[in-house]
Amino acid sequence: MKKISTCVLLLSLLVSILGATGQEPVKAPVYKPFVNQAGYNLGESKRFVCYGAKDGTPFKIINTKTSQQVFEGKMLNNQGWFTEFNPVSSTDEYVVEVEGHGKSVPFWVAGHLLEKLSSKLAYDFFADVRGYEDLDKYDMTKVYGGGPSRDGGGYGLETTFEVLHYASNPALFDNWKTELGDKNVADLIDLILWHAEFAYKYVDYNGPVGYRHGSLGYEGQPRMNYDFWNNLDHLAAVCAAYHLFLKPYLSEEKYRKYRKACLDNWEKYDRHKVVRYWTYSGKWVDAGFQEFSEMGNAFGQSVFSNLFMYLCEKNEKDGNPAKFLKYAQESAQDIITNWDFNNPRHMWWIRNAEHITPQALAWFLMVAPDQAPAGTREKLAAWAVHMKQKTANFWKYRVHSETEWAHPKTKELGGAPALGGSMFAVGQLLNDPELRTIGWAQVDFVFGVNPVGTHLSNKSDERVKIGGYWDGVEEGWPQAHPDGYGRLGLCRGTLDGTPLDNQFPIAPPMEKIVGENNGQVFGKNAYATEGWNVSNRGWLATVTFASFGTQHIRLLDEAAKNEMSSAKPGQTVTVELNAALNQDWNKADKGWVEITTDKGEVNKLEVVETGMNTGIFTARYQVPKNAKNIRVSYGYLGFNTNTTLSMK
Repeated sequence: MKKISTCVLLLSLLVSILGATGQEPVKAPVYKPFVNQAGYNLGESKRFVCYGAKDGTPFKIINTKTSQQVFEGKMLNNQGWFTEFNPVSSTDEYVVEVEGHGKSVPFWVAGHLLEKLSSKLAYDFFADVRGYEDLDKYDMTKVYGGGPSRDGGGYGLETTFEVLHYASNPALFDNWKTELGDKNVADLIDLILWHAEFAYKYVDYNGPVGYRHGSLGYEGQPRMNYDFWNNLDHLAAVCAAYHLFLKPYLSEEKYRKYRKACLDNWEKYDRHKVVRYWTYSGKWVDAGFQEFSEMGNAFGQSVFSNLFMYLCEKNEKDGNPAKFLKYAQESAQDIITNWDFNNPRHMWWIRNAEHITPQALAWFLMVAPDQAPAGTREKLAAWAVHMKQKTANFWKYRVHSETEWAHPKTKELGGAPALGGSMFAVGQLLNDPELRTIGWAQVDFVFGVNPVGTHLSNKSDERVKIGGYWDGVEEGWPQAHPDGYGRLGLCRGTLDGTPLDNQFPIAPPMEKIVGENNGQVFGKNAYATEGWNVSNRGWLATVTFASFGTQHIRLLDEAAKNEMSSAKPGQTVTVELNAALNQDWNKADKGWVEITTDKGEVNKLEVVETGMNTGIFTARYQVPKNAKNIRVSYGYLGFNTNTTLSMK
């Protein structure tokens, strides 16, 4: 009561002073609407935030080309929703205008817009961030953290998520073949193979490396200089992908070496179980041994690696898939039993590693749903409830607690950029559109619907010049530290910072600062140390899972009018693919599907977009006369969509 009385007294005094001097009271600042600066995917949730706009305040969406109003609505809880707005044109731009608050920056609304703008940048980062391009000249002692990526280590798991990225939308990456290795091979494939060769080269390397925060290994055991154990996780992903899509690009001899390295060292490197208290951190935020941390293993890592080996071994005559399936099941059961949503060491405190847990459980249901332990789906459903509770605010930001939005002193890049992918995966498996909606809010947060009102990546002239920034984004993160340990200033698609706790619910105007690490300075400082490879890994995962469940195949008659499930041998049918392949808004794009006969023959069939920006790709196909059935598929590793045509 004393505190309240004092506040009332001070307020009365201020009013008296202002009245005596004749000065007007200071008006509260008026904030413009913050939108996803690039834009929104057709058919998905769409929202913006206009802080301070009263409930019921009208807003409208205006086509900047025609100056016509195309949508109207009313504000509620600082938010404006326009999910049902799905215009025909992809190329037109729009702005939001909120009465009394002005206009937003322009944005697009288009089919699979996120995938169009982000799929390449998501892996470009990992091409740029390698310690050395030439593995013959790779010097681990000169790379901060040891590599393969600067400012990281073997725990980066880049290969795991690069493999999933390709599997989610494989034909897309044929658009880019000119930067790495073989000019006839997709750059992403070349990047995956580079990481595989790195992991094999250093599969038993134990240092030294460039400076890193902390050391590795169990408490009371000899310290490790480099986390070479995790190199097996990289190799496991490549071994599984070999049988699906890497065989044309990876020699059998090398594949056999990679597989042997995994089989020989799996249990010795504790790849068969969840690894705890393995990292001793020297960071002030994580000091000491941690059950999990962004620098080490996390719940779910062993689920991913053991499932990859299970999928690999299923294709080998002398394989032992049952062993690896058992390991994966035991690791998943560990999560089901021990994953505590209220333990920050299992959640936001491990930051960049947090996304691995829900995505690993979800991926189990994607690739081997009948083999997942009882309770897998239920655990993910419980996580979904928890996340809905934690994001029940107008930013849709996952808060830390009842009293804290975010961390007061350190970056949260492992949060929102990675959380969207987890929500996309789990929301699709649970058929939970509300969770998917919150997932898109995390994407919007990355692109400007956040208290600072900017994209989380600094828009430097240097990044723009090298094609390293997102089209359509006007305002980037105001601060950058390009010359930190990772030297990430010229890495395409680097994320640089997120709002700290004191910048919620809204931040004051931020100074633009480049070249300083002002992590402990607050107020007008937006704060950025620099991006990090495991921060961008979470964003890569979000882009990967965004299209999960949205790509479809249909088989139609030759005239492309009636859907078919059976045909006569030799009959011509139309194959139709709806996928995130529309890269050029000025021409019809191309893609491909795989056709597998009952004899096991696999061939690619080119499909062509039916027109500019339709997102529908078709081709005519003559069914073999001796076929009993054919299967048409697109994607791999749980992301695949397929349909079967039987013969009459």
